Amino acid sequence: MAAPFPVPSAPAQHSPRTTYLLVDGENIDATLGMNVLNRRPNPEERPRWDRITGFARKVWDQDVVPLFFLNATSGQMPMSFVQALLAMGYKPIPLAASGDEKVVDLGIQLTLDAIADRDADVLLASHDGDFLPQVERLLGGDRRVGLLAFREFVNGQLTALSDEGLEIFDLEGDADAFTSALPRVRIIPIDEFDPLRFL
Repeated sequence: MAAPFPVPSAPAQHSPRTTYLLVDGENIDATLGMNVLNRRPNPEERPRWDRITGFARKVWDQDVVPLFFLNATSGQMPMSFVQALLAMGYKPIPLAASGDEKVVDLGIQLTLDAIADRDADVLLASHDGDFLPQVERLLGGDRRVGLLAFREFVNGQLTALSDEGLEIFDLEGDADAFTSALPRVRIIPIDEFDPLRFL
């Protein structure tokens, strides 16, 4: 009896590519309060972090690892907020400094450096130019690097990196992270203009 035909082996399964979502919560909150609202945001005016994760998943159609950086130098954590982040699938990263370091910035810089050794994409939620060297190093090749922020308040040097491949997404317009329209005065691309918002 003839030997059966060999069964072709299944093609090697590549692990799906991942997007690392790094949230600089302090920077987003401060920009919303000082630059957009001109006051401390009320809870209902803050971003819907689950929408941001959903956007991060959808924008490049792949799995997301959401990391939320917190300053815990005081020795205290906002436990109700941390629990809410955990329930939404975030990994809260509460960091403490021994001196006057910008501990959240340092944590994000170290994480961006670590991602450079991985085959993964990055979406950074911040306006801060302190991340310029790390973001610049991530650009090039086939890695996708994005910035999620209020476009009009993004550091100018970061904005300039769009010529090198940095994708800039608007928290309100692209990610739909807010439940009601914010009082922003910004340049609106005509294809995004909705006259009903102004009537």
